[in-house]
Amino acid sequence: MNKDLVLEIKNYLKELKIPGVTSQLANSIDDAYKSNLSYEMFLRNILELGLDQRKENGRKSRIRNAKFPYMKYLEDLKVEYLPEEGRKKLKELKTLKFIEEGRNVIMSGPAGTGKSHIASGLGIEACNAGYKVMFTTIPLLINELKEARSNNTLRSYEKRFEKYDLVIADELGYISFDKEGSELLFTYLSLRAERKSTIITSNLMFNKWDDIFKDPVLTAAMVDRLTHKAHIINMNGSSYRTMETLKMLKG
Repeated sequence: MNKDLVLEIKNYLKELKIPGVTSQLANSIDDAYKSNLSYEMFLRNILELGLDQRKENGRKSRIRNAKFPYMKYLEDLKVEYLPEEGRKKLKELKTLKFIEEGRNVIMSGPAGTGKSHIASGLGIEACNAGYKVMFTTIPLLINELKEARSNNTLRSYEKRFEKYDLVIADELGYISFDKEGSELLFTYLSLRAERKSTIITSNLMFNKWDDIFKDPVLTAAMVDRLTHKAHIINMNGSSYRTMETLKMLKG
């Protein structure tokens, strides 16, 4: 093996920004000699290696940029612990067809019934499938919107917000908002309506949303806009976390 030639090839690969190939080049060349591979097959294998690595880097980057607070996977769900509607809808949601169709998913029910786990798991699956995902909580989203307004950067925030294929907005209902926060939230979630998907989890049913927004007209408009063609999932049921704990205690 000509070491100078291998070094020269590595430099070319570095300049071309083909990931994952450089570190394995020497072994790939050695294997090609031993297997008597044709030039075409060797080149094809090298390019395939680079493409696979680029896809894997992209997948990891999408998960990192989504900013999940915890890594909750769908395969870790104890489906039998979920409320009935959650069990029924999960199989369909796992296809991610709702993202292709730009449909929202709204899960409402008491704390601990698996809403955030499902939302995070779907988000990770979406990242793996090549979709651009953002995970946030409703209070954090409102704070960011207010900050962008005060810094006169709302337009740039809007452009970035619209680019996500899926936005997961967790924890609607834990705190109420002032008029500014309610209006900003309505405006920015409305931007995505029927074009891009949003998953919203809430501990409150729709008839209680006015307790958060303090404006019946705005609440009605919000519910109407978000629920149109959406998957509405009633997650009322026993606490998922409590059932997990009980099973652990039983051994």
